[in-house]
Amino acid sequence: MSATVNLPGGSFTLSGSGAEWATPASPFQSRIAYAAAHVVADPAAENVPGAPPVLDWDATLAARRHLWSYGFGVAEAMDTAQRGMGLDYPQARELIRRSCAEARSAGGRICAGVATDQLAPGPHPLDDIRKAYAEQLADVQEAGALPVLMCSRNLAASTSEAKDYLQLYGGLLADAGRPVILHWLGPAFDPALAGYWGSGDPVHAADTVVELIAAHPSKVDGIKLSLLDHDFEVALRRRLPAGVRLYTGDDFNYPALIQGDDQGYSDALLGVFAAVAAPAAAALRALDERDLTAYQRIFEPTVTFARHLFGRPTWFYKTGIVFLSWLAGRQEHFTMVAGAQSGRSPAHLAELLRLADASGLLPGAELAAHRARAFFTTAGVSQ
Repeated sequence: MSATVNLPGGSFTLSGSGAEWATPASPFQSRIAYAAAHVVADPAAENVPGAPPVLDWDATLAARRHLWSYGFGVAEAMDTAQRGMGLDYPQARELIRRSCAEARSAGGRICAGVATDQLAPGPHPLDDIRKAYAEQLADVQEAGALPVLMCSRNLAASTSEAKDYLQLYGGLLADAGRPVILHWLGPAFDPALAGYWGSGDPVHAADTVVELIAAHPSKVDGIKLSLLDHDFEVALRRRLPAGVRLYTGDDFNYPALIQGDDQGYSDALLGVFAAVAAPAAAALRALDERDLTAYQRIFEPTVTFARHLFGRPTWFYKTGIVFLSWLAGRQEHFTMVAGAQSGRSPAHLAELLRLADASGLLPGAELAAHRARAFFTTAGVSQ
């Protein structure tokens, strides 16, 4: 079988370099790293825009076992899983329950998203938003995952006052049965979250976040930050109380932020790790061994890949993750919840294929080429 495929712009031969990565013998020691996992749609169901999502549960849970096998924790039911972009709360709740059971069986680390998406879109009374958060927080705690208090589109639509954020989140933290991860997702990932934490100026918003954490340090495990701004993340990290982690969600600058400096480092909760699990695991093992040369060499090509994967409009990055999961043989189709496979162009996916090959993400070159030829044929590229 040939490993050559005709792409928009010319033919390309895959190297098969992804076969070199081995699963680690033990978990990472120097950093905590969560990979935000995608969901696998049932290709025989009506997974079209506006339809209720139907998942292939076996394939979805297999994607989580893949991440655990490389030493990552799983960040469940977050934006990579199309939360709020095709995955509704009833399915998210079932996903969390099933994944937590699978985590107990596999001995894997898991956190899970707590949001307000059981409410209708748009503004609501703040007490209704608090109750929605509290309902989901109870569901996640009962399932056994570390809760991640995700940003709420409803809250962003309902108030621009920092005091409202402090009061609402403060009440949730006070009632939480265990420490939680806070969540700050920037408008590049979701435009509806512009002005979150009560200000359109991230510096002022950070003041609110720091005030909230300082008032409840024992209830905050850490904060996941996804603003795609290296310097801003470092500045916020240095303001956190001792023992409160900064989980980088910066899919553009993660190697430097995870490596850190003489004043600290970021742990990780990243969507890109769902796509680059194998080389990322090798890089993090090198970091454990203080081999920074290997760490940087392994991660370097994945950054170029990630910057393309998360290119604008950023929220369609999960289309690329599912495309590569299919090409790599970890699922049997390229169908997504809400028809999101149409979120990226053939030209974008062609470049993603080239960059994935350069990063060692496709272990079977012939299988990947076979499937890529099928896809690009339907896109009008003769093979």
